[in-house]
Amino acid sequence: MTTLAHDSATLTRDALTVLQPGFTGTTAPDWLLRRLGEGLASVGLFGRNIASPEQLAALTAQLRAERDDVLVAIDEEGGDVTRLEVRTGSSFPGNLALGAVDDPELTRAVARELGRRLAACGVNLNWAPSADVNSNPGNPVIGVRSFGAEPGLVARHTAAYIEGLQGAGVAACTKHFPGHGDTAVDSHHALPRIDAGLDTLATRELVPFRAAVAAGTKAVMSAHILLPALDPELPATLSPAALHGLLRRPAADGGLGFDGLIVTDGMEMRAVSGTYGIERGSVLAIAAGADAICVGGGLADEDTVLRLRDALVAAVREGRLPGERLADAAARVRALGEWTRRHGGPGAAKGIAPAPEAGLAAARRALRVTPGGPAYEALTGPGYVAGFTPVANIAVGDETPWGVAAELARLRPGTATATYGRQDAETAGIPALIENMLDDAADRRIVAVVRDVHRHRWMADALDALLAARPETVVVEMGVPQAPPAGALHIATHGAARVCGRAAAEAITGDAAGD
Repeated sequence: MTTLAHDSATLTRDALTVLQPGFTGTTAPDWLLRRLGEGLASVGLFGRNIASPEQLAALTAQLRAERDDVLVAIDEEGGDVTRLEVRTGSSFPGNLALGAVDDPELTRAVARELGRRLAACGVNLNWAPSADVNSNPGNPVIGVRSFGAEPGLVARHTAAYIEGLQGAGVAACTKHFPGHGDTAVDSHHALPRIDAGLDTLATRELVPFRAAVAAGTKAVMSAHILLPALDPELPATLSPAALHGLLRRPAADGGLGFDGLIVTDGMEMRAVSGTYGIERGSVLAIAAGADAICVGGGLADEDTVLRLRDALVAAVREGRLPGERLADAAARVRALGEWTRRHGGPGAAKGIAPAPEAGLAAARRALRVTPGGPAYEALTGPGYVAGFTPVANIAVGDETPWGVAAELARLRPGTATATYGRQDAETAGIPALIENMLDDAADRRIVAVVRDVHRHRWMADALDALLAARPETVVVEMGVPQAPPAGALHIATHGAARVCGRAAAEAITGDAAGD
């Protein structure tokens, strides 16, 4: 006998409802608007979709005109990961900077202002914050996206961030459950494995997620990571033990008792797509307990949406996915959409006083400045910025500018800049690279800008050679500050957002007011 969950029209609608697809362009394509009318309930936005706040507001209004409870999601962590300011760099420092200050009220205020700006543009679901405990300093994908390496600190700032963001009417999606901080592999490229035991998981990785649930996070994003102690075969996104058994299980029974929306990380990421494919992976994820399939970072067309819709429908009809599970997932998506319709959007932003300097104030407080010898003399004339540039991870992207050059040139006109990468060091050799740098810099003071120097041997060797030749060099570390401070002045910004660069430039010039 046909039940509601297995009715053909309802089944097709539910299969569309659980998808969170992306698209190309700065206006909604016809196919997307048509699918919203057929049951699609979420849309994911990326940097390619955003040209300005005004354009973004018009785009989201276009989506809401088709469906007033549509979830409009974005990956706007602030700091190194920004979509709202992808072409200029973020007005907000990232998590590590906020953790370095360790003032939960500041974190709450920054998240509230970020949420206000998102809401004003019509965005109502943010794939943030990262609640990962960055316990592995060599982590290639989390790093400054984490509040820190101590579970209690990460937990209190995760909770504050959620409260600030959701107080502005933007649903938080806390990630990457059950914790991506102890990985040495980027899940965009391969499947990371964490060999920690369940006791370690409980006292380290899960601490911030328990705080997130207690703070009322509306959504949680799963991680494409393998934890053999939890599930020896399936990554967390596809694992019933991780999602249904741990995240959903009541707290009284040892779980987290989360009853909100579970969103997958991007299904195109090789950790899942490389082994399972996105169709099978999406079916397994919904069956395991996920409610929404994030796709569109790489595959952003109607064909992808139809492929995933049809795969889910076929899985129900063939008995590989319970229809009731798909119906439950779709109901959770619609429930969050209704919450955002009532509490989010431009109307919510109007009730919040703007705090335009919140991000810069936080970035200034996050600076850690260490003199390296005699009293440092502020830079009074043009400098030379040498940017040691690693390959950016996919989450950050390579289109967002970073560093101190632009801000330093604003304060000290005539400042020159050049960038140096691993290939430059390997092709020319470090001695020749440094010799050329010194020739270009001439008599200007050099400001060496590095990012996670402890993770890049070529960068550390080049910096050592530069400091041997020019000990008066200023060193600005814009990643995780693990290496000992070096240089005449060492500045740790705890992130590479535009405001972090401005704060560092002020410290270099002695212009604390930024004038």
